[in-house]
Amino acid sequence: MPSGIDIRTARLDLLPLRVEHADEMAGVLADSALHRFIGGTPYTPDALTARYRRLVAGSPDPDITWLNWAILLREDSRLTGTVQATLSAAHRTAEIAWVVGTPWQGRGIAKEAAVALVAWLTAYPVRSITAHVHPDHHASGAVARAAGLVPTTERQDGEVRWECAG
Repeated sequence: MPSGIDIRTARLDLLPLRVEHADEMAGVLADSALHRFIGGTPYTPDALTARYRRLVAGSPDPDITWLNWAILLREDSRLTGTVQATLSAAHRTAEIAWVVGTPWQGRGIAKEAAVALVAWLTAYPVRSITAHVHPDHHASGAVARAAGLVPTTERQDGEVRWECAG
């Protein structure tokens, strides 16, 4: 599975995550309300830089690949969030996630990015794609549904497992 690939949609560029994105992304993700469903607190710029260094370095497990993109809204020339996929070579699975900063929510950015990510992943031999969404996070559930995932009865850490066949 190649990494470092830009993915382009009608309005967005999904740019392979770089450590240099951390300063701008710290502002994008700074609203504590963003963490209502995903938990935790906003990262400081230094903490996000350290996190991005780890993500860019890749998984220490050779059977796991981390793919991360920053979402660029071209009309604003601004980063607005991220999408990610954790790939398991052994099981040919991908677990995806997305987050869009609160100032850009409600504009279809997460939906457009997640749909593009799933389309990109299904072009490779990925057998299944999953995501985990808090049961009360209806907007994120709508993103998952738009990306072709359906909710299951399975739960992990209180979140609903959504899946689709790749």
